[in-house]
Amino acid sequence: MMALEINTGDTAWVMAAAALVLLMTPALAFFYGGMVRAFGVLNMMMMSLISMGTVGVLWVLYGYSESFGNSIGGVVGNPFQYFGMRGLMNMAIDPTGDGKHNIPALAFVGFQAAFAIIAVALVSGAVADRIKFSTWTVFTVVWATLVYFPVAHWVFAFDGVAAAHGGWIANTVKAYDFAGGTAIHINAGTAGLALALVLGPRIGFRQKPMRPHNLTLVMLGAGLLWFGWFGFNAGSALGANSTAALAWINTMVATCAAMLAWLVTERIRDGHATSLGAASGIVAGLVAITPACASVSPVGAIVVGILAGVGCALAIGLKFKWGYDDALDVVGVHLVGGLIGTLAIGFLATNDGVFYGGGFTQLGRQAIAAFAVLIYSFVVTYVIALVLKRVMGLRLSPAAETSGADINEHAEIGYDLSNVRYSNYQRVHSTVVVPGTSEEVHS
Repeated sequence: MMALEINTGDTAWVMAAAALVLLMTPALAFFYGGMVRAFGVLNMMMMSLISMGTVGVLWVLYGYSESFGNSIGGVVGNPFQYFGMRGLMNMAIDPTGDGKHNIPALAFVGFQAAFAIIAVALVSGAVADRIKFSTWTVFTVVWATLVYFPVAHWVFAFDGVAAAHGGWIANTVKAYDFAGGTAIHINAGTAGLALALVLGPRIGFRQKPMRPHNLTLVMLGAGLLWFGWFGFNAGSALGANSTAALAWINTMVATCAAMLAWLVTERIRDGHATSLGAASGIVAGLVAITPACASVSPVGAIVVGILAGVGCALAIGLKFKWGYDDALDVVGVHLVGGLIGTLAIGFLATNDGVFYGGGFTQLGRQAIAAFAVLIYSFVVTYVIALVLKRVMGLRLSPAAETSGADINEHAEIGYDLSNVRYSNYQRVHSTVVVPGTSEEVHS
């Protein structure tokens, strides 16, 4: 990289998009928090928030360098090249190569930091209600270092943009992944599966219902995720340009289509169209269009959304059939949705997709990228989980799991209902004694 004149409009857009993407992790905390049972809501939200803390620090120290430093064999960036942001303070990158759309390197660092944070946080949904918080915290550090940062290098580090020598998927395979269908969603979904398999199912899984305790939080989280996702996808253009506009429209319409498709599937299968289904359909559509948003037409985006809505709605039931406890459907939505979006590019890409006369070459490239990330993420995550299980212990005790992670891991509860119970008591009894005093209170 070299010192370049900054394009202020593009810089403003990238920094705004970075803020939108960072908002997505608290939004995910709302979404996941509402989906768990009431005694685990704070623990679930904390697993997202702690990811912001650990991954944010790692990213500045060596994560960015490991992801976007000069490539070591196309597999990983040099983790020491930009250690602690060394050499980046007054530098710029040139996303388009024309010398007119340069942005500060630190704007790109911040944008990609938000990607790394949410990729790690996504995994937590698969292991809700039963993992030790201390072990999860260590997992975020190890998984980011050994899995996310290298895979981000494979997918996002293009020659001449943010790295002098980039990753093998971007530069050798030449698969399309505009905003992270492989590096984030397939990666996190597969990691969630591996971690859930090592951890084992929740007590009572497949024996008693484990319904979301607060669908209002779920809907709020889904709405905020949709809002932030425009930064996620359109921001990946790294400039205020026509590519960003296409990604924005495709992100909107694919998500609309996926929500409708999920609700129709749910109505046919179960007889009801639910708010949880609408929220899940929104996320499924967002996931699937992420890799494809700059490669397909708006009509193609509708097709991607429909495929994701139907496919993910059907896929979430596999955990009951096959016995893995993916608590909040990380596998069914993120892994399956990521696969749908990544592979759909091979058919629907307007420049070289099968349906546009491009043959099957690009589809093969997409498949190589998708399954390489899937295999790597599963194997390494499984090993990480086994090591942490042996060294630290992975799972809450049965008593702690049954009484709830909030009180046992954080000494807090999400909902203090003591005042509600006392008020009810007052309404029933005309005279009561205030606990801890000798005073009578008359209603």
